[in-house]
Amino acid sequence: MISQFMPTRAQRGEASPVAQRLHAVMEVAEPPEIPRSARDKLKVAGVGMIRKLKSGEFRLYSRKKDPKSGKRRNLGTFKSRAAAEKHERAVQFFKRH
Repeated sequence: MISQFMPTRAQRGEASPVAQRLHAVMEVAEPPEIPRSARDKLKVAGVGMIRKLKSGEFRLYSRKKDPKSGKRRNLGTFKSRAAAEKHERAVQFFKRH
């Protein structure tokens, strides 16, 4: 019989034996370090759907490929990357609201 005054394992801050074994088996490895600039591009642009053109402008492409043509839809060409990112946020907002 468990005494009503005896704290439980969770109250003492201890993990259950099953959780301890699971934690021992599943050692979590650190993800590989991505260079800061590449990581920022992935975070802001989805999977790099803003591309710099030879003319120096930036073009925003759809994240999904068109099933018929197999190409990405052109969502606009912008003079600066910041303008392309701003438009991409507007597109994402429009899709969800």
